[in-house]
Amino acid sequence: MSPARTRLLTGAALSAGTLLLAGCSGSSGTSSSGSHDSINYALPANFTPNWILPIGTAAHLNTNNISIANTLWEPLVAYDGSTGTIGWNKKGSVATAADFAADNKSVTITLGDRHWSDGKPITSADVKFWFDLIKANKSEWAGYNPGKAPDNWTSFKTVDARHFTITFDKAYNPQWMLANELSAINPLPQHVWDKAGDAKQDWTYLNNAAKNIGGYASNALWKTTDGPYTVKSFSTAGKVVLTANKKYDGGEKPGIPTVNLLPFTTADAEKNALRSGTVDYGYIEATDLDQKDSFTAQGYEVKPWSGWAITYMPYNFNNPSMGAVFKQLYARQAVQRSIDQTTLAKVVFNGTAVPGYGPVPQAQTSDFVSSTQKANPYPFSTSAAKSLLTGHGWTEQGGVMTCTGPGTGASQCGEGVAKGTKFQMQVLSQSGSTVTDNMMSAIQSSLAKTGIKFSIKTAPVNSVLSQTPQCTAGQSICKWQLSFFGTMGSWYFNAFPTGDSLFQTKGGSNFGNYSNTAVDQLISASTTSSSNQAVQEYSAALAKDLPVIWLPEPDYQISVMKKGLGGFSQDSLANFHPAQWKWTS
Repeated sequence: MSPARTRLLTGAALSAGTLLLAGCSGSSGTSSSGSHDSINYALPANFTPNWILPIGTAAHLNTNNISIANTLWEPLVAYDGSTGTIGWNKKGSVATAADFAADNKSVTITLGDRHWSDGKPITSADVKFWFDLIKANKSEWAGYNPGKAPDNWTSFKTVDARHFTITFDKAYNPQWMLANELSAINPLPQHVWDKAGDAKQDWTYLNNAAKNIGGYASNALWKTTDGPYTVKSFSTAGKVVLTANKKYDGGEKPGIPTVNLLPFTTADAEKNALRSGTVDYGYIEATDLDQKDSFTAQGYEVKPWSGWAITYMPYNFNNPSMGAVFKQLYARQAVQRSIDQTTLAKVVFNGTAVPGYGPVPQAQTSDFVSSTQKANPYPFSTSAAKSLLTGHGWTEQGGVMTCTGPGTGASQCGEGVAKGTKFQMQVLSQSGSTVTDNMMSAIQSSLAKTGIKFSIKTAPVNSVLSQTPQCTAGQSICKWQLSFFGTMGSWYFNAFPTGDSLFQTKGGSNFGNYSNTAVDQLISASTTSSSNQAVQEYSAALAKDLPVIWLPEPDYQISVMKKGLGGFSQDSLANFHPAQWKWTS
């Protein structure tokens, strides 16, 4: 989100996707890598890595922590977009095969012939250790959504040292199960980490150890790894140095021996480091694209990093003053038709965003987007938006549409909308972002042409989240009307773009309490059906029903990379993979 970007993930929904947020602010000194034996990678501004345990908890989740942990302990099933398309990256996975039963009610996993850095083999017991930890402590695991993993995993059966079977509570779509649930599993070194033989006690022990950031490089607990790198140093100030794991026997041999992950407290400090040549792989903002030539002249390449994400503003359907208005589909249609996404993407984002018309990412080609969503059911037209309101009992008074025809008839304002209600709404939006400020101002101007008054209040991202929670109309915290927290993408999905956290009734990240029984059924069908038709029907339904205000999907990052750094594609799931980086010249 910008000028700098701190990335936070909602702890409530790791298995369904991640909430990507940003803020900014100071400076971090560093020196040039100066050698092809090392690389300096710029972390988002105002970001401090603070967690090493490859099990996320709500207080410590963010995309960079996950990327670091997965570099040390490889996932069972690694899903990423580092080859240019999102899929199972078997080179970076411990598992080599996942064979689903004919009825899709279980899966048998085959482990590769892999070893921990202390020479011990990776076995089914290491996966069972993770499974038992999560089962016993699910409410503290950030990936937990009631009814989903581990609730829908009914048993774990060890077949032999390299094969095990997980049984489900019913048949599931193998594509969804593999990409969104099995990909959350990390084999853990049971012979080193299982101190108590009790999942509750082990959980407490491991989490307490992980709170000691200063001990990450010295604690023997973190030295038994199976990933391509190990930790050489990990500063509480945010600098992380990774060194190649000489005992690594997986498929992603590290191409650069030393990786320096560098913190910055402001985007300007990071830009200055780029200009001085002390960063090999950094970033600029969309508003800095007019400076592109100055970076290419210094031997950099500028490469947009496209994200597998959607961006939106949630309505608060339980807001006591405007909730009844938001519940009227024609009113949401009027709002959506007042948003000129094409111009926002071109002007505000400098062409580094694409319009988004529904719940499935549109920046990449996929089989999940419906033709309805692609076609944009509500093209920009403030005159059409105004006609929607005047046709439903609204009259413009003093420049603001006012309900003069209350009632539930076809040409009236709708259930719960009182006579005299003014169509005026306020957004609580992230502060500190020029891009966000410009977009909100443009939206304010176009909504005014429809007769909708749109006021803007700003706050730091964390405050926006804390002040715009799920709520009921009677709660004092339920006064918020609209929320915005996603200039760099509001929601980053796992490989399968399910909507269970975002738009299912009582979903963990369904901030505005949107509820539609038919949509609930479509979401459930998308996780159980083996056909993409179900997710396409979900895509079409929400493109039409407008649970949120759809906004342009920006690139995750505008990367600035030293020429000669290559051998990989930037992962659209918003993770970085140091082992894939290579100096090619």
